[in-house]
Amino acid sequence: MNKESLIKELSFKAIRSSGAGGQHVNKVSSKIELTFDLENSKEFSDEEKERLLKNLAIKLTKIHVLVLQCDESRSQHRNKEIVIDRFLDIITKALIVPKRRKKTKPSKGAIQKRLTSKKKHSEKKDSRKKPNLD
Repeated sequence: MNKESLIKELSFKAIRSSGAGGQHVNKVSSKIELTFDLENSKEFSDEEKERLLKNLAIKLTKIHVLVLQCDESRSQHRNKEIVIDRFLDIITKALIVPKRRKKTKPSKGAIQKRLTSKKKHSEKKDSRKKPNLD
């Protein structure tokens, strides 16, 4: 994955940020909205696209577009940097292939230890019972 060519596929839009901020917030569009069209991306192979579609299903729109917003900072440039970092982080985490689980059996010693522990516990419980006087 080449980060520079991936960033070129992104589209950005500056929006007015919501919330408190006085007169300045009404004049300046500091909130950044990042959109990434996964279907038309040339950066990923078909296998990678399938993995991204599966792992990012919750975050994607119906037409497979990822939309991220950032209004943490009062600076538009800083918000753009933050949202790009967030995007790259999401993509790299979604592309990780999980390791296959190897089936293992418990060792003979572990089995024996478990059974003796159960036996001890059972005997402890039995010793608390009232004696049978028949």
